Amino acid sequence: MLSEANIQVRLNGRMNYGPMDTLARRAKAARDFRRLTQVQASRLSGIKQSDISKIERGETLRPQGLLAMASAYDCDPRWLDSGEGTAPWDSSNIEDGPTVKGSYPIISMVQAGNWSQVCGNFLPGDAEEWVMSPHNLGKHGYVLRVRGQSMTAPEGSRYSFPEGVLLHVRPEADAQPGQFVIARRNTEDEATFKRLVLIDGERYLEALNPDWPNRFLRMQEGDAICGVVVDASFGNLP
Repeated sequence: MLSEANIQVRLNGRMNYGPMDTLARRAKAARDFRRLTQVQASRLSGIKQSDISKIERGETLRPQGLLAMASAYDCDPRWLDSGEGTAPWDSSNIEDGPTVKGSYPIISMVQAGNWSQVCGNFLPGDAEEWVMSPHNLGKHGYVLRVRGQSMTAPEGSRYSFPEGVLLHVRPEADAQPGQFVIARRNTEDEATFKRLVLIDGERYLEALNPDWPNRFLRMQEGDAICGVVVDASFGNLP
């Protein structure tokens, strides 16, 4: 049962909740809506059950792991953090269009290059924009906007990623040759978007633009894959 401040009222066949004016109330309502116990929520999110309890009691106002909690509750992290965006009981009534798996932050290439260190403390308000994805990108998933022309292929090519395209990235995926990846060179802080290829047993990062200087970059010790691109869009997802 919800707390008295969040009493459930069934209205016209839809579940409606009381005022969602605090993080504590939103977190409790989202967990109850998904019919999860605090123990189950802890297992799904990786957040300690005691910390979930503190959040729901209003003792933690800016908790770490808020993105993981939103992923576990399958809700808009913006709504969970500030009340803006879409409540889980509203988004659950959407029937038309592709199945939306979650809302993810658009981050910069610099953030992507250091995402393994940044994501644990990343809060919904730290991103300028959030977009919905039809894919489950994992609890640390993110979206990047293509910059430059290195991945713009000639007309008629099977794959081409012009500037402005949004890349849906799953950071925990195991990258395989032939896939498009976000990678960070050992000597640079900023990540780069390329295709991972295998040449003579060595891993290379390939630019699709045939006129791009240094089109093939051999991966060296200390280079890292920061995620696998699972889809691309022009930002017109619902």
